[in-house]
Amino acid sequence: MADQTQPWAERTLDMASPPPQAPLSQSYQRGVAQVQPKVTAPVAPHEPTGTGWPRAEPEPQWEPQGYRRGQWRIGGGWTVFGTLVAFVCWGIWAISTRSGDLTGPVLTFVLSLAVAAGLFALSRLVGRIVLERQLGRVRRSARGAHLITAVFLVGVGIAYLRQTEWVMDVVNWVRGLF
Repeated sequence: MADQTQPWAERTLDMASPPPQAPLSQSYQRGVAQVQPKVTAPVAPHEPTGTGWPRAEPEPQWEPQGYRRGQWRIGGGWTVFGTLVAFVCWGIWAISTRSGDLTGPVLTFVLSLAVAAGLFALSRLVGRIVLERQLGRVRRSARGAHLITAVFLVGVGIAYLRQTEWVMDVVNWVRGLF
């Protein structure tokens, strides 16, 4: 049992003995900080065992199957909007030609869509080369390529409307009002 004459805190704690200090005259100088020597343990050289040893080159990051294809969908609303504008404007133009044969207008619209798809692919390729490889930036969507494609398709739709005589008559009439 512990000695009851000692204070309570000293009885419950095992106090380590303080480190020996040099005499005050040698260790203390006014304006000079005391620096304790740092004790370092000897370090054994690391021997690679094959488990957990760092590789020379980092492992390529794993992407789930269809990850890149999933990126293409982000921003697709722009392309859908441009396609709808081009389709409506093409429909107005095709009906206004009053020819019984729609082979030419359909072929024209399909060719316009093929050019838009090529423009989308070219935009993605340029983005991959410039943004990912040259600038080291990660692309998380295809919004830029979809926006470029939508602007092209809206321009195609406007070009169809400019070839429609009655639409241009309405445009010229509105311009004449101002």
